[in-house]
Amino acid sequence: MSVHAHPDDEASKGAPTIARYVAEGHEAFLVCATGGEEGEVLNKAMDRPEIHENLAAVRAQELDASVKAIGFHELIWLGYRDSGMPESEANFHPDCFAAADLDEAAGRLVGIIRRLKPQVILTYSDDQQGYKHPDHLQVHEVSVAAFERASDPNWYPEAGEPWKPLKLYYSTWSRARLDAHHAKFLELGLESPYDDRWFERPSQDDRITTKINIADYYSVRRAALLAHATQVDPEEKFWFGLPDDAASAAYPYEDFILATSHVEVSLPEDDLLAGLI
Repeated sequence: MSVHAHPDDEASKGAPTIARYVAEGHEAFLVCATGGEEGEVLNKAMDRPEIHENLAAVRAQELDASVKAIGFHELIWLGYRDSGMPESEANFHPDCFAAADLDEAAGRLVGIIRRLKPQVILTYSDDQQGYKHPDHLQVHEVSVAAFERASDPNWYPEAGEPWKPLKLYYSTWSRARLDAHHAKFLELGLESPYDDRWFERPSQDDRITTKINIADYYSVRRAALLAHATQVDPEEKFWFGLPDDAASAAYPYEDFILATSHVEVSLPEDDLLAGLI
């Protein structure tokens, strides 16, 4: 089960990994916390009045397309409103995710966990210094609380029979991947989108426990990103400046931090299901 903040987050964080596990015969579920109502239209081709007027509905359609491209078996909306960027007016909307009561929001997620019974949950890191979006911070807090409470019958007895997920992972974009892709841009004589600001961001590479080889599924990332036509400019070098085969050859992994495991593991890992099967 992947828990994300907005439509499009599932495309940029973990799409090839999920596609790999689905191809190997495992079920995968996506929980999206908000409708992405505050997203900017970043693709000029989609910058039209009718898109802005119906952005939540458009983004829901885009997410459906991304879900199909990745292979998730079910999409579940957690039911909150997009909180917008830090210090924006949307932070104060009464229905926004960032303002949600932690116990109430965790209870919604616990009900989903107990129904779907995932063994592994993927969510956002406890260290988000590089991108402090209110909804991303809240996803972490709610996911950790739900992971811990889903197995406790004293929490949310109305939410179904207790279920104990066994492993909790944080997704992360490694400095090693950034370095490898930057070097590949230069090797191919292409302009790199990675300027000094990227290299000044804090690295969490020392915390990475798990590297998933996604070389055979890297193209899924492109398909999922392009499904989000309002949010992703198909000409954007950050996303698409490297051909998929070059990007995959430079760094054929997605990286995760094992936060909690209720099964014995040997680190580092190359499998999210290590210790389970």
